[in-house]
Amino acid sequence: MVKLLSSGALLASLCRAAAAANSPCLVTTVSKQQSCPALLVVRMVHSKCRGETYKYGKDEVARLPVPEESVPWSVEWPDYAPQDFTAPFVQGKEWADPELGDNFAPQWNTLDNSINRASHEGPYQVEGGKPLNIRGRTGLAGRGVLGKWGPNHAADPIVTRWQREEDGQVVSDPETGKQVLEFVAIQRKDTGAWAIPGGMVDPGEKVSVTVKREFMEEALDSTGAAKENVENLTAMVDKFFEGGEEVYRGYVDDPRNTDNSWMETVAFNFHDPSGQEVGQLPLQAGDDAGAIQWMPLNKEVILYASHKDFVEKVVEKLEAHW
Repeated sequence: MVKLLSSGALLASLCRAAAAANSPCLVTTVSKQQSCPALLVVRMVHSKCRGETYKYGKDEVARLPVPEESVPWSVEWPDYAPQDFTAPFVQGKEWADPELGDNFAPQWNTLDNSINRASHEGPYQVEGGKPLNIRGRTGLAGRGVLGKWGPNHAADPIVTRWQREEDGQVVSDPETGKQVLEFVAIQRKDTGAWAIPGGMVDPGEKVSVTVKREFMEEALDSTGAAKENVENLTAMVDKFFEGGEEVYRGYVDDPRNTDNSWMETVAFNFHDPSGQEVGQLPLQAGDDAGAIQWMPLNKEVILYASHKDFVEKVVEKLEAHW
């Protein structure tokens, strides 16, 4: 059995290694995130939510620029006053939290009724009644386009197979000699970026259920054109998804993140060595996807948010070309 580490656990491990090497490093706690050589590894995945603007649909709002050294909440910044923004279409939706106040006081860092408000990376700070992004400042307060205050949990199914020639032979890269892996990718309608066909975990829903539901909705259009064949699709997906392996659990470097709301996910790999099982799946883009394809993987691939990091973990696990 492979032991998996969240990025938070990985950071702690790297910090211990830095200490053993006599490198300056201070232990990360709930209230303080001090400078550490290993922290640079983690900070690399907290950049896409610190751009100049926060885009939603055809509109955008300005983010306050946050220098790399000022990202941690432990770094004092008395004049830090980012714009507070929650998209109008979020407010009042049944899938979204209401505004924080006397009539709405969530239980942070734990299961709040059926909503999981705990982070995969450990306890996060709460200041002024609002949760603080577990990775640090983003230059924008509020929820943006996200529904939940604090962590917004998702699940991502990475469905893979070996790329093959017309005669069935597995394709190998001429330079590395390694076999080429490809995965089911969808093109997001909101940004046009290619991505893993994942989605949000519903309240009270198990992640194992979410990955199957989202794959069916996004990659098989089970709620649209293929809804009349949903029973057969469900049986096929249930069988194939029995053998999944978790490859990541933690924070997502997502452009939708804010100081008070952020994305986290659990990513699973479902690999079909022969290509026979996934070859039977009738891929068809769902309502939220503009297109769908089997995308060959290499280091030049451009994907949404942290999705490139997730598929690279699968490439490493399967010792494929990158």
